[in-house]
Amino acid sequence: MRQLFARSVFPLVLGSALLGSLYFLESGQLQLALGVPAGSAALLILLLERRVPLHRSWQRSHGDVHVDLAHVVSVSTTTAAVQAGVVLAALPVAGALRTHLGTPLWPTAWPWLLQLPLALVVAELPKYWLHRLMHEREALWRLHATHHSSPRLYFLNAARFHPFDIGLDTLVGLLPLVVLGCGPEVLVLFAVVSAVHGYFQHANLVLQLGPLNYFFSMAELHRWHHSKLPEEANRNYGQNVIVWDLVFGTFFWPRHREPPEEIGLADLPAFPQAFWRQLASPFRWRRITQALSLG
Repeated sequence: MRQLFARSVFPLVLGSALLGSLYFLESGQLQLALGVPAGSAALLILLLERRVPLHRSWQRSHGDVHVDLAHVVSVSTTTAAVQAGVVLAALPVAGALRTHLGTPLWPTAWPWLLQLPLALVVAELPKYWLHRLMHEREALWRLHATHHSSPRLYFLNAARFHPFDIGLDTLVGLLPLVVLGCGPEVLVLFAVVSAVHGYFQHANLVLQLGPLNYFFSMAELHRWHHSKLPEEANRNYGQNVIVWDLVFGTFFWPRHREPPEEIGLADLPAFPQAFWRQLASPFRWRRITQALSLG
């Protein structure tokens, strides 16, 4: 029974969320098409984490719940602002390109559920390279370190991002879709997948996706990305899909062992755990890194 749950819960919940979103979209209720399915999935995962956790130690609060709730507000505000800015700036560009070429660049005639996988793969390419560079360049790592500062994985970690980090990620993922002419309905479905996938990707649940791990960047892969060891953490950069990790050789899935239970920033023991100090961390980077050498 536990194995059946592990294999079926993600596709069932994601599929249900997409069906719910489609219902609202076809009813013309664009505003509800994201909030209701994503909110329902978050509540369900919260309840499931209490019943079928992967690690009991990840159930215990590490003084991080209020921090992650503050990040939820911060990330939601930042994402909404960047999305609005991208749409306002890129829609005229998309219209000009369509007029100049005399044909749409995006396959708008396809059914929404066929456009969705294409949108996930297209948006993931710049997101992949931004994420990878955030691990490889210190100037960007100081923005991304907040996400890796969590001492455990649970569904709220999906929102633990510095505003500059999530702002850049939203910008590079959304911009090509809008410029290419991807419609609002597909963008909403894309947002639903991103939200539900992010919750499961960080969830403290027993999850086994089998072959789906070669498309989705799900928890079995992403837990390695939160390892304290750089050779494990600097892999599996995909946020929604793992396709570009397979293409560029950063896919990592050792079947003979389990991902680490202890996670975090082994090389930054002085990284702050308070919300406001995490927001200030990119500007206090020298002090944070000097603490390691002094220790």
